[in-house]
Amino acid sequence: MSCNLPFFVENYFALMDKYPHRFCKCQCALRENVIIPAFENEDLYVDTEQALKYFGLSKYLGYEQIFEWEEFVLGLHLCVYIKESGLPRWPDALVLMGRGNGKDGVISLESLSLISPYNPIDKYDVDICANNEDQAKRPVNDIIEAFETQRTKMLKFFYWTKEIITGRKRRSYIKGHTNNAKGKDGLRSGIVIFNEYHAYENYDNINVFKTGLGKKPHPRTTIFTTNGNVVDGPLDELIKTSEEILFNGQPDDGFLPFICRLDSKEEVHDEEKWHKANPSLMYLPNLMIQIRKDYKEWNKSHSLLPDFMTKRMNIRENKNELPVTAWENILATNKWYEGKLLGLEASCGIDLSKTTDWASVNMHIKIGEARIDINHAWICMNNPEIGRLKCPYEQWAEEGHITLVHDVEISPQLIVNYIKGQMAKYKIKIICLDSYRYDIMKDYLEKIGFSIQNKNIYLVRPSDIMRVQPMIDRAFVNQYFYWGNQPHLRWATNNTKLVRTKKSKLVLDGELDVGNYLYGKIEPKSRKTDPFMSLVHSFIGEDKTKNYAKKSTNRKRPGVVIF
Repeated sequence: MSCNLPFFVENYFALMDKYPHRFCKCQCALRENVIIPAFENEDLYVDTEQALKYFGLSKYLGYEQIFEWEEFVLGLHLCVYIKESGLPRWPDALVLMGRGNGKDGVISLESLSLISPYNPIDKYDVDICANNEDQAKRPVNDIIEAFETQRTKMLKFFYWTKEIITGRKRRSYIKGHTNNAKGKDGLRSGIVIFNEYHAYENYDNINVFKTGLGKKPHPRTTIFTTNGNVVDGPLDELIKTSEEILFNGQPDDGFLPFICRLDSKEEVHDEEKWHKANPSLMYLPNLMIQIRKDYKEWNKSHSLLPDFMTKRMNIRENKNELPVTAWENILATNKWYEGKLLGLEASCGIDLSKTTDWASVNMHIKIGEARIDINHAWICMNNPEIGRLKCPYEQWAEEGHITLVHDVEISPQLIVNYIKGQMAKYKIKIICLDSYRYDIMKDYLEKIGFSIQNKNIYLVRPSDIMRVQPMIDRAFVNQYFYWGNQPHLRWATNNTKLVRTKKSKLVLDGELDVGNYLYGKIEPKSRKTDPFMSLVHSFIGEDKTKNYAKKSTNRKRPGVVIF
């Protein structure tokens, strides 16, 4: 390498050379396409003494060590200048990495450095901005907590309240701000630090904070964030700009894009690749333990940790649309229940999207933790969309799993005839269907003894589905379902997605999270969900049936179930 690189760059590049498989394409592109060309072709000045003093402040925050990536980012952002103008070479920086890597600690160190006597600029105020109070004030609180352990010494250089920290010599402050724009017009920031930038949906508050820049020399902006779920928001635009700089030759114009993420979703199954999104992982064994735990839960069922890919690996997985469960859990339903089912109580679910499309009925029996489901479906062959179906429905019909209806519609009488046949095998205690389809089925069901007046019809509401979704998920994860040879039911389940609702809200890790799900179709024309939805409806009624304790028996034909 022909250029002279500062020590904090050389140290980081040495780590990249030692563990090349732990660094993503964005990191490699930053090295080859931005940093090395800048030091080779530009007349830059590195204030090494300033960098060492800034990094040395980490001991006053109680840090045992400062990692290579932290020195790399802070050194380039704070201590590299253009010789001719004296201005910072990279005054704006993006730090995008997985949750748990110590972003708040770097914010604290950067903030403390800039209000310390080692920054020659007076009143270089540090304004930390975030969408909620905890994220905005956590770095401030961390600094105060560290100062309180060495109060006498630190009071020589700083004074502080619960809200603000001020440097005595430079009269600069560190303060956290939430998204409320009121009163922000009077800011005279030296630097604006955005914490968890992914939460911003537009530029309204971002612009309010940034208007305080430019009133002091060397204005800077730093953005610390994980990936998020705001599509086409400010973070997405910033990532696009970063990719243009890193891969397409666009000038950086003083912007430092430090992005740590997986290069593909498939890499999530390789622990070594986790380092790509988590640069502190090699130093934080507890973080590795937690990510392993999170991965196992997520791999069982994505709905258990819908933000795992987005927050830990920095690859967005739309948390509003998730698979019902992992495919291996669906495959695990292909087993027979070892016991006699005839004569047992069952709940029945009906799903009827359109009489000219699909219909399905599901019998559901609970024995201990086991859930046994007997499912049948009907397809209207006069549906003009029939050619778009991506399934071997003719074979399923030959095997008896579905019925092909060569008529203008699926007659409700066909469905009731099937239920009547099942009544000869099982004691059907309740039939569950949604109110929109009940009007179609009402008269037919009454003829076989099921009505609201008889209290053996239940009209399903969205809140009922939200209530049983966690129980269905648990049944999948623990492989409690017994479906036997019912390929149409597995196919329909694999066609279904979880859709996050806004019925209830909670805060997880300081972020607003929505905890309830409904079921939706992945693709409505070629991938149907009716068999699975009839199972969901029958699951809602299982509390109306007897739960039979599973008993061990001596069977001559183990593994066989009579439907």
